[in-house]
Amino acid sequence: MGKTYERIDGRLRTFIEAQPLFFTATAPLSPDGTINLSPKGISGSFAVLDERTVAYLDFAGSNAETIAHLRENGRITLMWCAFQGPPNIVRVHGHGEPVFRDDPRFKELLAHFPGVDPTPHGLRAVIVVTAELVRDTCGYAVPFMSYDEDRDLHAKRFAREDDTSLNTYFTKKEHIATSLDGLPGLPLPLPPTTV
Repeated sequence: MGKTYERIDGRLRTFIEAQPLFFTATAPLSPDGTINLSPKGISGSFAVLDERTVAYLDFAGSNAETIAHLRENGRITLMWCAFQGPPNIVRVHGHGEPVFRDDPRFKELLAHFPGVDPTPHGLRAVIVVTAELVRDTCGYAVPFMSYDEDRDLHAKRFAREDDTSLNTYFTKKEHIATSLDGLPGLPLPLPPTTV
């Protein structure tokens, strides 16, 4: 029932861009390491850059496992599920890289997200993923669920922060600068924005 695709275009791209939620999965190289699975869903924070490259905005949170794993080995899988309409699951397996705020590419990448004001969310990086394998499967067991709206709690929580207070917040969190398994996470102090 599954099918492999050479690129992210046509029906696949339309499906991916229409989903209000996706998941990221990463893991360290250590066989004893902690596998990470994260939901992502702030409207407008995901973009298809070309037929083999996607990106999403990485916002402030209480850990930085995805960043740590990508810095160590780059392996990542993104997954979208159809909770409405015809059943479908799409996975993009690939190589990811966190592009931090002081990277010369940051400003150009940020232009791919015109519908999002990253300021109130404490933007940490843009995660860029190059697809190595693109597959879809049936999704017959995925339930129907309705999307009502984005929660406004993230923006409300981080809108009151500036770089200085974000650095303080990140420094106090146990798994921001270092992952659960002791890998380097988010560079601190937070790199300045080049925008």
